[in-house]
Amino acid sequence: MRGDQWTFLTNHARVLIALARDPETRLRDVADLIGITERAVQLIVADLEAAGYLTRTRVGRRNRYTIDPTVALRHPAEADHPVGDLLATFLHREDTPTTDQERTAS
Repeated sequence: MRGDQWTFLTNHARVLIALARDPETRLRDVADLIGITERAVQLIVADLEAAGYLTRTRVGRRNRYTIDPTVALRHPAEADHPVGDLLATFLHREDTPTTDQERTAS
Protein backbone atom coordinates (compact mmCIF):
# COMPACT_ATOMS: atom_id res chain seq x y z
CA MET A 1 0.00 0.00 0.00
CA ARG A 2 1.42 3.37 -1.05
CA GLY A 3 0.00 5.41 1.85
CA ASP A 4 2.42 4.00 4.41
CA GLN A 5 5.59 4.78 2.41
CA TRP A 6 5.82 8.57 2.72
CA THR A 7 7.73 10.60 5.31
CA PHE A 8 7.76 14.27 6.28
CA LEU A 9 11.45 14.93 5.69
CA THR A 10 13.43 14.65 2.49
CA ASN A 11 16.79 12.94 2.38
CA HIS A 12 18.36 16.39 1.98
CA ALA A 13 16.89 17.42 5.33
CA ARG A 14 18.01 14.16 6.94
CA VAL A 15 21.59 14.59 5.71
CA LEU A 16 21.69 18.19 6.91
CA ILE A 17 20.36 17.22 10.35
CA ALA A 18 22.88 14.36 10.62
CA LEU A 19 25.76 16.72 9.75
CA ALA A 20 24.47 19.33 12.19
CA ARG A 21 24.48 16.70 14.95
CA ASP A 22 28.00 15.54 14.12
CA PRO A 23 29.95 17.84 11.76
CA GLU A 24 32.86 15.41 11.53
CA THR A 25 30.90 12.25 10.77
CA ARG A 26 31.80 10.20 7.72
CA LEU A 27 29.34 10.26 4.83
CA ARG A 28 29.35 6.46 4.95
CA ASP A 29 27.94 6.67 8.49
CA VAL A 30 25.32 9.23 7.41
CA ALA A 31 24.27 6.86 4.63
CA ASP A 32 23.90 3.98 7.09
CA LEU A 33 21.92 6.16 9.50
CA ILE A 34 19.49 7.38 6.84
CA GLY A 35 19.26 4.17 4.86
CA ILE A 36 20.50 5.44 1.49
CA THR A 37 23.69 4.85 -0.46
CA GLU A 38 26.92 6.66 0.27
CA ARG A 39 26.86 7.99 -3.30
CA ALA A 40 23.39 9.46 -2.72
CA VAL A 41 24.70 11.22 0.40
CA GLN A 42 27.67 12.57 -1.58
CA LEU A 43 25.30 14.01 -4.20
CA ILE A 44 23.09 15.55 -1.51
CA VAL A 45 26.11 17.11 0.22
CA ALA A 46 27.18 18.56 -3.15
CA ASP A 47 23.67 20.01 -3.60
CA LEU A 48 23.68 21.50 -0.09
CA GLU A 49 27.15 22.93 -0.59
CA ALA A 50 26.27 24.46 -3.98
CA ALA A 51 23.16 26.06 -2.45
CA GLY A 52 25.20 27.59 0.38
CA TYR A 53 23.73 25.55 3.22
CA LEU A 54 27.05 24.04 4.21
CA THR A 55 30.76 24.24 3.61
CA ARG A 56 33.21 21.39 3.65
CA THR A 57 36.65 21.84 5.19
CA ARG A 58 39.36 19.23 4.97
CA VAL A 59 40.84 18.39 8.39
CA GLY A 60 43.58 15.81 7.97
CA ARG A 61 42.01 12.82 6.25
CA ARG A 62 38.45 13.79 7.22
CA ASN A 63 35.98 16.50 6.29
CA ARG A 64 34.29 18.89 8.69
CA TYR A 65 30.93 20.31 7.68
CA THR A 66 29.84 23.77 8.77
CA ILE A 67 26.20 24.72 8.30
CA ASP A 68 25.08 28.30 7.64
CA PRO A 69 21.84 28.51 9.65
CA THR A 70 20.88 31.82 8.01
CA VAL A 71 20.25 30.47 4.50
CA ALA A 72 16.54 30.50 3.64
CA LEU A 73 14.62 27.31 2.99
CA ARG A 74 14.11 26.71 -0.72
CA HIS A 75 10.37 26.17 -1.14
CA PRO A 76 8.45 29.44 -1.65
CA ALA A 77 6.05 28.52 1.16
CA GLU A 78 8.97 28.35 3.64
CA ALA A 79 11.32 30.91 2.08
CA ASP A 80 10.83 33.37 4.95
CA HIS A 81 12.40 30.87 7.37
CA PRO A 82 16.12 30.14 7.64
CA VAL A 83 17.31 26.54 7.70
CA GLY A 84 18.44 27.15 11.28
CA ASP A 85 14.78 27.12 12.33
CA LEU A 86 14.39 23.61 10.93
CA LEU A 87 17.61 22.43 12.54
CA ALA A 88 16.63 23.94 15.88
CA THR A 89 13.48 21.84 15.85
CA PHE A 90 15.48 18.63 15.62
CA LEU A 91 18.54 19.61 17.63
CA HIS A 92 16.68 21.40 20.42
CA ARG A 93 16.34 18.34 22.63
CA GLU A 94 20.08 17.66 22.43
CA ASP A 95 20.97 21.23 23.46
CA THR A 96 18.45 21.55 26.30
CA PRO A 97 19.88 20.60 29.69
CA THR A 98 18.03 17.94 31.60
CA THR A 99 16.37 18.80 34.89
CA ASP A 100 19.30 17.24 36.81
CA GLN A 101 21.81 19.32 34.84
CA GLU A 102 19.80 22.48 35.51
CA ARG A 103 19.80 21.77 39.24
CA THR A 104 23.54 21.11 39.24
CA ALA A 105 24.25 24.37 37.37
CA SER A 106 22.16 26.44 39.79
